[in-house]
Amino acid sequence: MPKTNERGNRRVLQGVVVSDKATKTITVLVDRFFQHEKYKKYIRRSKKFMAHDELDQAKMGDTVQIVESRPMSANKRWRLVKIVKRAD
Repeated sequence: MPKTNERGNRRVLQGVVVSDKATKTITVLVDRFFQHEKYKKYIRRSKKFMAHDELDQAKMGDTVQIVESRPMSANKRWRLVKIVKRAD
């Protein structure tokens, strides 16, 4: 069986950093839009994810991409991949 570095399909989310107070941790607010089945109205739902930021490079207001990873603490299961857009 050949060895590969494939780790399967990991979810990648994009959101805005709403907190960077903790050491090596950021809180990312991710919005998702969906259409209500019955009423066909588009609805926005938000959820916060705690992500690991090894270099403490993301700041509040930055738009970032995070990817699923192993559990790093009780609430942290995401890793910072890249900063898409810096806050002004």
